Amino acid sequence: MSLTLKELSLLLGVLSEEATRTQTFEALGYNLNRHFSKPDYFKVGTTLVLLLQNNDLLSHATQRLAAIYLLFDMYKNELSTHPFASVFVHILNPPMNHKDQENRFYWAIPHISSQEKYFLSTILTSLSKELFKKTAPQILEMDPTNLQAIDVSGVHLSLVERQSELPSTAKTSIPCILPDRDYIHATAEQQTPNAKLIHAEVQKQTTDALLTEPGAAVERCLKPEFIQLAPPLHSATDELVWMNPSVESHEIAWDYNMCTTQSADTEVRRLMAKAFKSALSLPQQEGLLGAIKKDPKLVYHIGLTPAKLPVLVENNPLVAIDVLLKLMSSSQITEYFNVLVNMEMSLHSMEVVNRLTTVVDLPSEFIHLYISNCITTCERDQREVHAESTRPSSLCLPPVSHQKQDH
Repeated sequence: MSLTLKELSLLLGVLSEEATRTQTFEALGYNLNRHFSKPDYFKVGTTLVLLLQNNDLLSHATQRLAAIYLLFDMYKNELSTHPFASVFVHILNPPMNHKDQENRFYWAIPHISSQEKYFLSTILTSLSKELFKKTAPQILEMDPTNLQAIDVSGVHLSLVERQSELPSTAKTSIPCILPDRDYIHATAEQQTPNAKLIHAEVQKQTTDALLTEPGAAVERCLKPEFIQLAPPLHSATDELVWMNPSVESHEIAWDYNMCTTQSADTEVRRLMAKAFKSALSLPQQEGLLGAIKKDPKLVYHIGLTPAKLPVLVENNPLVAIDVLLKLMSSSQITEYFNVLVNMEMSLHSMEVVNRLTTVVDLPSEFIHLYISNCITTCERDQREVHAESTRPSSLCLPPVSHQKQDH
């Protein structure tokens, strides 16, 4: 991904001759971060590397030093994973013929001065903020005889180790931009009798074409082609021969069982949904209870909730009993008990409670509350319908009997 024309204009504004001569490195970094966010750093770094590789695109040494600093500053807090770490390795340890400007590798960044190397070595090793408060001319005007040698072997080793982890295919490519040696800037540092001056407008057009147009050259590189041999044709005497049927009309053979789920879970959920609405037939009830018995964990996935328990008790009490027994270890069993105690009393609800008291030990407070509700309901029914006087004995005897066993 390359920069847009607007983004390139902003970057070149930060790297302008006036800005790099007068502003401190901190100010330059601040201006860059003001125009670009972290997702843009990689394409900005790619652009800076191309500008450094082609010294005819950067007019002054202050711009070059500023570009090196900005390349470092974007990832200064993650140096161990710096995507442009190899650039610093090349700058500090140039190839053998790097110093020979006439015969140097065209893709290599031109040789930097002792002051620039001191500046880069210092910020890589100590993150000294004192240098950040200086300007590029102040660094370039330092007396090289007074500069102490900075040991960057540790940083160099870690960067080389990280680069060695890259696959060979990622380390064997070179830029596809070739510099024209006849055109160099007529700067004080690089002016020669045969030099041809580059007009500023031509420089701008060249920079825009290399860095911003669709499929810009900055995105491309020259690398070895990965060649694979074509596999030989396979020939076998016993190979099956494809035969085209001669029948003119064809009928589609459709499998109606495709895309239909026949799993036990689906069938149990279907039967349970029906059990909430009406009584199940005996085969359906046996199938549902058999599936739950085979896999007790199904009770947690069949759609039963405390709110649906009353309709299940009224329509299918045997199913409700079996499901509640499977839910005894559930954290929601108390909610089911509360619903069962407070639901409208009926023969089916009595049957469910009676069966539960004979199989498991129910909490005493549940039994007491249920007996109390039963007595209250029976007294109300006695006052309303005297014909149902047999109902209290059938209601109250099982819980009372269970309580006697407890005592």
